[in-house]
Amino acid sequence: MATAKKTAAKKAPAKKSPARTAAPKDAIALLRADHKVVSDLFEQFEKTRSDARKAAIVAQICKELTVHTQIEEEIFYPAVKAALKDHELVPEANVEHASVKDLIAQVEGKTPDGEMYDARVKVMGEFVKHHVKEEQNEMFPKAKKTRLDMVALGEQMTARKQELMAARG
Repeated sequence: MATAKKTAAKKAPAKKSPARTAAPKDAIALLRADHKVVSDLFEQFEKTRSDARKAAIVAQICKELTVHTQIEEEIFYPAVKAALKDHELVPEANVEHASVKDLIAQVEGKTPDGEMYDARVKVMGEFVKHHVKEEQNEMFPKAKKTRLDMVALGEQMTARKQELMAARG
């Protein structure tokens, strides 16, 4: 039995290491990974009844979304807009970001206080789901067809994301 525990203990860190250290290789992979993280957090929020757990999940959602929108707005969107000569997708995405930022401001740092708090988080999740669908079905396929170096863009976005996450604690 001691051997089994040692073996299990040795395997557990090996499984966690690649997920923590291996950053997605390109910009779109990075953004898709962020979308998955946030989607999972919204699902967790829907399932929990504990106010303390809700507050913790919402804090993480707000952190993830704030950093994600910032790297998109600073790095990804300007590159895509220029490459596509876009006057629709990126401006629409920026407007969607503004709506989500408004909802973040209404819940971030607040104590869950009932149905209005829950409603704000639910609507935020719906806005994010809609936004993600448009990015993944429209913007990303068009961006992939450009001459943008998605790996270099991804490296720049990863570095900026790490800076922003560290600054947010």
